[in-house]
Amino acid sequence: MLRSTLLLMLSLVALPALGQERSSRARVSANGAFTVRLVQKAPGKCTLEVARESGPVWTLKQCVGGVDDLYFVSNDGERVWVLFPLAPKGTVKLSGKQYKKVPAWANTVVAEQYGRGGRLQERRLLSFVSPREVSEVRELGQHLKWLEGVLGVPGKGPRLTDAGRIEFETVGNKSHQLTF
Repeated sequence: MLRSTLLLMLSLVALPALGQERSSRARVSANGAFTVRLVQKAPGKCTLEVARESGPVWTLKQCVGGVDDLYFVSNDGERVWVLFPLAPKGTVKLSGKQYKKVPAWANTVVAEQYGRGGRLQERRLLSFVSPREVSEVRELGQHLKWLEGVLGVPGKGPRLTDAGRIEFETVGNKSHQLTF
């Protein structure tokens, strides 16, 4: 009896939490003029928000990532890079001799750039990790850990430089940059 009462109370407490709005950590542009964050109002209903101190500059009503992904905004507030530290595994094997020993899961999108109108470009794991270094990528059930400094992977996390570039290291210990 006590157990069923406890379960009932826990489920009633948990129900309001399911409908609550969640958001990613707000990140500031290199010049400090803009912020970016993703707001998830419900599963599948998201808004990417770019704002100034005075209020919103533009929004994109689309789930461009999750609340745990990393968002970076350009100094002019027009473009946003999204890094997926826990990227879903790819399923399509790449063709070509150089990819013969590369598993299909390595063909996955790990970064995307967005503007006011939607997606501008994407980068796949093999843009940052060579076929020889794929063994360094940490495989989980349906996801990959490929970035240093996040999700328990030792190293320096992704960061926005004063020059407005995103710097990060992959699990193969190589440095990379993304520009807006």
